[in-house]
Amino acid sequence: MWHVYILQCNDGSFYAGASTNVKNRLKRHNNGKASRYTRARRPVGLLYTEKFDTKSEALRREIEIKDFSLENKRRLIKFGLGQRFPSAQNI
Repeated sequence: MWHVYILQCNDGSFYAGASTNVKNRLKRHNNGKASRYTRARRPVGLLYTEKFDTKSEALRREIEIKDFSLENKRRLIKFGLGQRFPSAQNI
């Protein structure tokens, strides 16, 4: 099972990624070992996930989300079909 996730960085920006293990990936982001973007913006918090059956579906959705405007990312986090997390309530 693949997941697309959205993180909120400590500067308020969002980061979208894909993984089979979101919990482990979040730890790697917060340890500075997952992406160059989040390395300089730690700590990051998980706001949102969506599930996909295949890697290709997840990667397509990740690219789609990365192309969203900031407002559309906020709407997805607030109203989307995936799982929201407590820190997303104020978005």
